[in-house]
Amino acid sequence: MSRTCPRSPFRTAALAGTAVLAAAALTACSGGSGAAKADEKGAKPDTRISVNLSGKQAEAGEPVRVTLAEGRLQQVTVTDSKGATLTGTVAADGRSWTSARKAAPGTAYTVEARDTDGGTATADFATAAPDKVNKLTLAPGKNTTVGIAHPLSVVFDHPVKNKAEVEKHLKVTTSNNTVGSWGWMRDWSGKDRVDWRPKAYWKPGTKVTLNADLNGVDSGAAGGWFVRDYTTTVTIGKNQLVKVDLDNHRLKLLRDGAEVKDVPMSGGTPGGDKASWRGKTVLMSKEGTINMRSETVGLGDAYDKMVDYSMRLTWSGMYAHAAPWNAAYMGNANKSSGCIGMDTPDARWVYDQVQVGDPFEVTGDDAKGTQALNNGYGEWNLSWAEWQAKSALR
Repeated sequence: MSRTCPRSPFRTAALAGTAVLAAAALTACSGGSGAAKADEKGAKPDTRISVNLSGKQAEAGEPVRVTLAEGRLQQVTVTDSKGATLTGTVAADGRSWTSARKAAPGTAYTVEARDTDGGTATADFATAAPDKVNKLTLAPGKNTTVGIAHPLSVVFDHPVKNKAEVEKHLKVTTSNNTVGSWGWMRDWSGKDRVDWRPKAYWKPGTKVTLNADLNGVDSGAAGGWFVRDYTTTVTIGKNQLVKVDLDNHRLKLLRDGAEVKDVPMSGGTPGGDKASWRGKTVLMSKEGTINMRSETVGLGDAYDKMVDYSMRLTWSGMYAHAAPWNAAYMGNANKSSGCIGMDTPDARWVYDQVQVGDPFEVTGDDAKGTQALNNGYGEWNLSWAEWQAKSALR
């Protein structure tokens, strides 16, 4: 003969900072190891669950833990006010559940628990609003196609002191199990930055996804909390690279390992600040026609020109572009103010062929040194071991 379980309203109380629920709905109503003992009137006592976070100003950055006083938990669901859920795991003994992620600041949550006898209970709490919020900028942009040298790059609005904790929440997945590593640096802008670089150039056609599951992560002193997750997905395009030989004044485009075109060029004037940087750099952007002014790169009033087919290689102002005013030096001398100059038809052709993310490998003695790590994407100038050492998890 079946019988109906007694039901009564939930009662909440504060007990040593823990929200405690007395829930008749969680009373075990069938026999077995989880059953509660009946009193002399045949009624079952309330089964109690506790949640480690309670009230309206709970501390963020902690996993949600739900504990059952008697019986075994079957399922716990924690949902925020926007409908997102915190997944978690029931312990082997069935007495507790812990969320996989931490509670985010400034967020209201509802906890729903179900035991193995079918009883349910709910609880509510909210976390305190953050004093400061940290945000980030991702590159490449979402759903873009880039060249074989483009790293995944994350620049943070505020300082990141808890680098290891943040890095744990940055997850890269690829369509072909590409090996890579994160590396931390100070961006050219002065902000904290972390890039993910493959061990070798990407394979064409690779699909890459970055999930920055940062909601509820504290970036540390002066940095603030992250209050959302981020994601970006990119595809690796054609297998091509540009080789720039400063000493022989030539620029070559290679595709799938074969030379496609060889054009004369003129690099930066050697022996001073106007010399070009050498090393493996990455095409950051194709900017078309732009105004280049020498005072923006610390060269006084040397020039102020509108420049066509401009391709940015560094933050410090090194470009490849059309330089018809330097036509007499193309192929025989380096006489620019630091950029890689070509005749206009050649610059137009190169501009049309290259992709953002293509490597430009600049060699030669007529340089002022190797491009710095943070001056654009300079990570390819480090060995694999040197790059791995820049991870906060090493």
